[in-house]
Amino acid sequence: MIYLNVLIKVKDPADVNRVRELLIQQGEHSRKEPGCMRFEVYHSNTDPTRFVLNEHWASQADLDQHRLAHAYTQIYAPLVLPLVDREGHPCQLVE
Repeated sequence: MIYLNVLIKVKDPADVNRVRELLIQQGEHSRKEPGCMRFEVYHSNTDPTRFVLNEHWASQADLDQHRLAHAYTQIYAPLVLPLVDREGHPCQLVE
């Protein structure tokens, strides 16, 4: 299992609603992809410019395919990334 948390900060507060809508669309598409076990979008209650993506992928191959799929290539990379700063954090589940 691949666990990925992505911390996102919208550069211009005027773009928050646009980014929010795009991330909702991306999540809807991503959850339909093979190997997507979880794809959740969180919007901060204390800083409206901050979002967190919580993704669980069955394998690295599934995550790699995600980065070639519609959600990533048509929504995230061209429309979201120019509007945000992001930090990807691959993680291990602590049990």
